[in-house]
Amino acid sequence: MRILILEDEELAARQVQQLLTHAGLAGEETPVLRSVEKALLWLQQNPMPDLILSDIELLDGNVFSLYERFRVTCPIIFTTAYDQFLLAAFRGNGIAYLLKPFDYEQFRTALEKYHLLRANFMPEKLAEPVPMLSPDVVRELSQALRHNAQPQYRQRFSVRMRNGLYVLQVEDVMYVQADEGVTFAVDATGTRFPLNGSLTELERQLDPGRFGRMNRSELVNIAFIERVEPYFNNRLVVKLRHTDSTLMTSTAQTPEFRRWLEG
Repeated sequence: MRILILEDEELAARQVQQLLTHAGLAGEETPVLRSVEKALLWLQQNPMPDLILSDIELLDGNVFSLYERFRVTCPIIFTTAYDQFLLAAFRGNGIAYLLKPFDYEQFRTALEKYHLLRANFMPEKLAEPVPMLSPDVVRELSQALRHNAQPQYRQRFSVRMRNGLYVLQVEDVMYVQADEGVTFAVDATGTRFPLNGSLTELERQLDPGRFGRMNRSELVNIAFIERVEPYFNNRLVVKLRHTDSTLMTSTAQTPEFRRWLEG
């Protein structure tokens, strides 16, 4: 069985691969693609897979821009951290939708839907393969995303800890920090949670009204800012609530940070 995974988070992609292994469906080489452009190139150069497991937001944009540009004729199971505002659109067209974090039972149920689709839309039964994601469905989902701006931003992180996956809500993140090639989310207790992706990638996924750039290595959550004080060389010191920690803007970033604070 040929499966394609579209997922920009390494941890989430690994989880999907583990669930496929549990279900006995993992092949020797299951491609994992992190961007729309790489996915488009792969689809142009390879036979249509039997199934696509697809996140909605990839590194370079919304995945529906891919499905608008390339005619997909296999079932798609969406795996996403978005809230339920898209559920009606998916249910109305029989598309499986898994809200992160999901477990094996939810994953198995989605696979059962896939097998049902496969049984009813086998290519040999049809003069021409029927696209599982029609242009009308793509248009409906794209419009739903455009009309619901807030849910487009990340709402939670799934973080691998010693005892399994920990779900960290974005609202609990005090600041995000890049340190020696690893990006961490830090909560009010000072606990550091390793994240997948660079600081720049994560900045695109977070609500800019909530998280502001301080310097080359830090983003701060405005909900945790207690006060801001001037510092040497046109920098600002930010005192955080519920902690003795402080952060500091860079000289270059200070003007933009001031504008961000003023809303």
